Amino acid sequence: MAGDAKKLQPIIVKKIKKGGHATHGGAWKIAYADFVTAMMAFFLLMWLLGSTSEGDKKGIAEYFQSPLKVAMAGGSGSGDSSHVIKGGGQDLTRSTGQVKRGDVESQRKSVNLMALRAEQRRAEAARLEDLMKRVRDRIADNPALSPYSSQIRIEMTADGLRIQIVDASNRPMFESGSAVVQPHMRDILRSIGGVLSEVPNRITLEGHTDAAAFAGEQRGYSNWELSSDRANASRRELTAGGLPIDRMLRVQGLADSRPFSAEDPRSPANRRISIIVMNRDAEDRFFERTPANLSEAAPAAEAVTLPSIRPDLAAQVDSSADAAHR
Repeated sequence: MAGDAKKLQPIIVKKIKKGGHATHGGAWKIAYADFVTAMMAFFLLMWLLGSTSEGDKKGIAEYFQSPLKVAMAGGSGSGDSSHVIKGGGQDLTRSTGQVKRGDVESQRKSVNLMALRAEQRRAEAARLEDLMKRVRDRIADNPALSPYSSQIRIEMTADGLRIQIVDASNRPMFESGSAVVQPHMRDILRSIGGVLSEVPNRITLEGHTDAAAFAGEQRGYSNWELSSDRANASRRELTAGGLPIDRMLRVQGLADSRPFSAEDPRSPANRRISIIVMNRDAEDRFFERTPANLSEAAPAAEAVTLPSIRPDLAAQVDSSADAAHR
């Protein structure tokens, strides 16, 4: 019996439940990712600032100082209203507003044109200097003309190379009171015309007299007509010497309005012929061309000549004491 009692004793099984940690969520992963992203952005910002020029930094700073005002009012701040979106643009280094690409190209073309014009002026000045030397050599090498070298004045002016042939008391260029060219004057003009034909520059021709009144002025022929006729006669001699007629741009008589010797209005030096080999700037002023048309070729211009007085009329003019000085 005792053995059976032992066999029937109930078996008690004790289960011990061990306590565990609470379940973890994924919020920490998001926070860590944000931290890593922020650090990456920070280091990227440091790298960009380190590789950005001071001008770009200044432009960026100005943009963030007044973006709304620039965008709404279109002021003159950085990124100023030259883009499809107000305040947009590409060049943030500008502190006075940006410009369109076309405007930038226009500015570059303008700068290039100015540089080209400066180079053309230097080349033209060198060509005129060489021309001045050749004219002097041509006169000096000619035994018949070298005695008159003192009457030939050559100088550079703002309009180009000016060659002046002045009268002398014992060696006049024209017959007294007329536009008839003296033989030595004819040789000088033709020699100069041959040299001028070697350059493409246009020519201005001016006739001058002294301040003595012309004796026949009451008949309608004065120093103005005389200076014009002498300039026109000089033009014909230059053309005979080889100067193409289309190179002559202007022929005019100035009487005594521009004396060579202002101290002595009746000085023989005031009776002269001025030949101006015009530079490009002088031609531009004559044609009144705008800078946009400077690259275009100058239109051909016929010689501007004044009507010539008939030789027989000039011969009939009284060559009294007032006209004897010519």
